[in-house]
Formats: sequence, C-alpha cells, structure tokens
Amino acid sequence: MSNFSWGILGPGGIAQAFAKDLTFTDGHTIGAVGSRSLANAQQFANTFGGTAHGSYEELVADSGIDAIYVATPHPAHHDNVILALNAGKPVLCEKPFAVNAQQAQAMVDAAAKNKVALMEAMWARFLPHYAKVREIVASGVLGPILSIHADHGQRLADQGIARLVDPQLAGGALLDLGIYPISFAHMILGNPTSITSKAVMTDRGVDAQTSMIFSYDNGAQAVLTTTMIEQTPCRALVAGLHGWLEIDRTFYNPASMRVILNDGSVTEYPSAYVGHGLREQAESFKQIVQSGAVESKVLTWKDTVDIMKSMDTVRSQIGLKYPFED
Repeated sequence: MSNFSWGILGPGGIAQAFAKDLTFTDGHTIGAVGSRSLANAQQFANTFGGTAHGSYEELVADSGIDAIYVATPHPAHHDNVILALNAGKPVLCEKPFAVNAQQAQAMVDAAAKNKVALMEAMWARFLPHYAKVREIVASGVLGPILSIHADHGQRLADQGIARLVDPQLAGGALLDLGIYPISFAHMILGNPTSITSKAVMTDRGVDAQTSMIFSYDNGAQAVLTTTMIEQTPCRALVAGLHGWLEIDRTFYNPASMRVILNDGSVTEYPSAYVGHGLREQAESFKQIVQSGAVESKVLTWKDTVDIMKSMDTVRSQIGLKYPFED
C-alpha cells in the first residue's frame, strides 16, 4: 500500500502529536515539514522524518507531498491555508479553522476555486465514540433530543502559553477550548436559532471563562461552558425524552460512555482506544483526497463555516475582538 505523504506546516506541539499518532496507523508518512525557521523544521524532521523546509512557500511547492497539515497559530490559518490551496495542495487545517466566519468562508472559496480538498481538523468528529454517538442519536433510542450539557475547562491561563493569553494570537478560552463543546452541540442539534453568552475577561481582554446557552427551533437547549482558568470534568451529556447518553472525561477524546434509559436499563460503551486520537481525521482526509472529493461528509464546509458563525455571535456578545480584525 502506498503511503500518503503529509507536509507539516508549522512544527509545534499539536503537529508533533499528529505525527506521533500517525505511527499507530498504516499508510501515512511525514514527507516534509515547513517552518519560518529551518532549524525548527530540521529538528522536527530529525524526530519524525521528511524533508525540512525553511519557508512555507518551499513546503507547499514540494512535489512529493500529497496534503498539507496546517498547525500554525489561529490568526495564521487563513493565509497559510490559502497559500497551500493556491499551490494545488489539499489541506487539513487545525481547529479553530479560522478566527472568524469571514476568514473561514474565504478559505472554503479558495478550495472551491482551486478544486482542492479542504477540511477542518476537528479530530473529535472522526473518533469511533463520536461515530457511536451519532448512531445512538439517529437510532431514536433516546427519543427527541432536548438538552445537551458539555464543558471544557483546563488550567492554562497561568501557564505562560502565549497563544492562549495574547490578543494578537487570537487568545482566550473560546476559540481554543470552547470549539469542542460548540462543535459537539452542532453535530447533534445543528445550528442554534439564538445564543446567549456571558464571559469573564482577562486583564488583556480575552475571555478567561465563557458560558453559553444555545437554543434551537425544536425547543432544545445546549448549555456549554469553557474556561482556561481551572480544570473541569470535561464531560458531555445528551438527554432525550426516553433517556440520556453520558460521555466520561474527556468527552472529546476517546472516552467511555453509556446510555441510561428511563426504564433503568444501562448500556455501557467502554473505550479501549490506544493513542491520542488524531489519526482518524488523517485517514478520513486521505480517503477524501484519493476519491477525488473536496470536502468531508462528516464535517462539511458549511458545518465549519456555520460553527464559526456561532462563535462570532458569542464573541460579539462577550465583547471579544482581536486587534488585527477590521
């Protein structure tokens, strides 16, 4: 079986986790890595393989690459992705896909124009337990879904992580951590008809903690919270008329879960997953590219843009505006 050759654009922590997780599956290889620092690219290549490039332009021009994985800071995604798409390279772009919906739409438009595959690397969507969640909800065993509760909190604000606290890097809990509960709710209930949100801001003007209520036209609600101040259980609950599904910590990672029905019956779904969980999105994207498709059916371009629109609404309500935005 021929290997699918990845070009890594931005050799940071998440790119290293991605490359490591690929070692748990067959048919994928790191073909090249690009950084604005050749030394950083070489360091990554020494560990994970591939050709080291000292610029993103050199990376996207590498003829031996089947796709580009964009893992740079949030504000750089737009330009990096469009650079690769214009070079004819399929792109898997880290979440959050962009800083706002306008950027996200421009990226999607570039993919359509170049007829090249593009997908948001919301890796949780492609995990086995998320597929089981979709199956359980679709089966109707829970009845009509009426509420979702999901939280994502990590103690990160006091850890000296620039991308989380710096407004110039689109910092804050919402884009980095809140994307998980928001994307989870969207997977199950689609687009909300109204959003109510409140936040606690840091002294640098990004959100330290944000709580949201998404309301839907069928009467359902999603109560979603995110914080970078403290560690939280990071669990999720999907409740319907006939029972509920609870996902253990950490809900967006491979996790055990169970269905508890009103009649008292309990069905367990234990997790025996090995690895981080980043490889399923890679395999899914490989299949998309090799089939000649340009977007995922699990997470469509419209899904990604719609989720960014919801995040734009939350940001507007909590007064989170980045200095580089118009």
